[in-house]
Amino acid sequence: MSQSGGCLCGGVRYLIRGPLGAPVACHCVQCARTSGAFAAMAACRTNELTIQDSGTLAWFQSSETARRGFCARCGGNLFWASEVEDQTYVTAGTLDRPTGLRLAQHIFVASKSDYYELTDSLPQKPEW
Repeated sequence: MSQSGGCLCGGVRYLIRGPLGAPVACHCVQCARTSGAFAAMAACRTNELTIQDSGTLAWFQSSETARRGFCARCGGNLFWASEVEDQTYVTAGTLDRPTGLRLAQHIFVASKSDYYELTDSLPQKPEW
């Protein structure tokens, strides 16, 4: 089982060999600032993620425990990598289709912006 993906301009391509968790919609301020809205992210084991093309991949240390990977050319928001666990979250929109995935829940709902409402029946957590 594998899943591939990449950024808009093709400067970053990746392959995941192993299962992907069901995506979560993260409404935290950091995800909003990096994506322009909330971010749908699917978790994989970091050691099962292979960056195939990394010519434009850049990393930003967004907190003491996490860094974010993005394309320095097109600005594509690609990864949220934990510094303390063997987990990397891949932005679901960068996965090649079909993904076969379904959104599982909303997290950091307490800090979501005021310009939209959550109207689906998925679980909502105020924080992580």
